[in-house]
Amino acid sequence: MSLKGLYAITDSTLLADGRLLPYVEAALAGGASLVQYRDKSADAGRRLEEATQLKALCAQYGAHLLINDDLALASQLQVGVHLGRDDGSLREARQQLGPQALVGATCHASLDYAEQAVVAGASYIAFGRFFQSATKPGAPTATLELLRDARQRFALPIVAIGGVTLANARQLHDAGADLLAVVHGLFGVDSAAEVRHRALEFTALKPC
Repeated sequence: MSLKGLYAITDSTLLADGRLLPYVEAALAGGASLVQYRDKSADAGRRLEEATQLKALCAQYGAHLLINDDLALASQLQVGVHLGRDDGSLREARQQLGPQALVGATCHASLDYAEQAVVAGASYIAFGRFFQSATKPGAPTATLELLRDARQRFALPIVAIGGVTLANARQLHDAGADLLAVVHGLFGVDSAAEVRHRALEFTALKPC
């Protein structure tokens, strides 16, 4: 499975007040190839409804939907899942979702954990944060050197996350990132039209 380009990650604060669906659709129209639904609230009914709507949108645009840290919801909808290091077993996720599902792994700045994730059945490995991040200000800092080392060591698609903007995106791709996971740099704007514009610019930078 070829995974490249823009990886849009939702944020329940940024995309509140009816912005979730139109902003995500704008990102998809701009070329986003993956969407991760990230909502830590306890409102299971709303989360199911929103994720179901996002699944339909992604299908419309030929993109992949993943659920952040909720294997049960991902299994219910038959979509992918992305797991943080302390948010469940990658091996269990792979067994439950099947061989074709996308299972993503947060590796922070650890090549050793990435190695474990590969063995456990991850579809891609995500490193970060690379720059100052409003979403996860306390996450370990990853470097471009780490990214280059990971590119040499692993054949799986590599995701870079953390403070990614149009100003720094090219250097991440050049260092080996296949996908750029973007939150504020994509959705932190005032209109869906601007989301689409940014998505098009990110997509234009993707590696060949």
